[in-house]
Amino acid sequence: MPSRAYHESLWEAVPADLPPPHYELRRRFLLDEVSAGERVLDVGCGEGWFASELAVAGARVLGLDVAEEPLRRARGRDPQLDLRLMDPDDSWPVEDARYDVVWAGETLEHVADTAGWLSEARRALIPGGRLLLSTPDHGRLALLWLACSRRAYAAHFDPLSDHLRFYTRPGLVRLLGEFGFQGISVRGVGGLPGARRVLLARAVRSRW
Repeated sequence: MPSRAYHESLWEAVPADLPPPHYELRRRFLLDEVSAGERVLDVGCGEGWFASELAVAGARVLGLDVAEEPLRRARGRDPQLDLRLMDPDDSWPVEDARYDVVWAGETLEHVADTAGWLSEARRALIPGGRLLLSTPDHGRLALLWLACSRRAYAAHFDPLSDHLRFYTRPGLVRLLGEFGFQGISVRGVGGLPGARRVLLARAVRSRW
């Protein structure tokens, strides 16, 4: 199945107007990090929930997604949003060094070409700009639970799942550092200590 058709089929199976997972945790993180007037690129914006929140807070937001269906829904929810369809196999349709912030909520785990994706994030950010991420946390207790339960393991690592990458806090810190990001902060939120549900990451694009 061509890549575009695959992403469209995934979104057709998602009920409309379903709040994103861990919405309130991620919304607070994002709004704490972004100031009014900043240019924000929301990559994998989906139905535009976070793009709308950023716009209300005074940010100048461009939302990108690899499928037209979520963008159609986003336009229906908030006609004022600036949204673009992106090719999952091509460079992002944005100018170099244009954005103060790149935000990707629950997106990185779906990306096949992680190196290419992070290179595009660097390209889009101004020197000193910030990359903000959220992704599921695979901490020690979560991994132990998966190791102890065949049923949980089979469900979590379903070969037909759209999750392609699985991140721990140390692994995400190391990955961002390898791609020239500095001031990296990654913390787990939600759930229990040692079994957090979400990683929230902040990293600064180096000036070289």
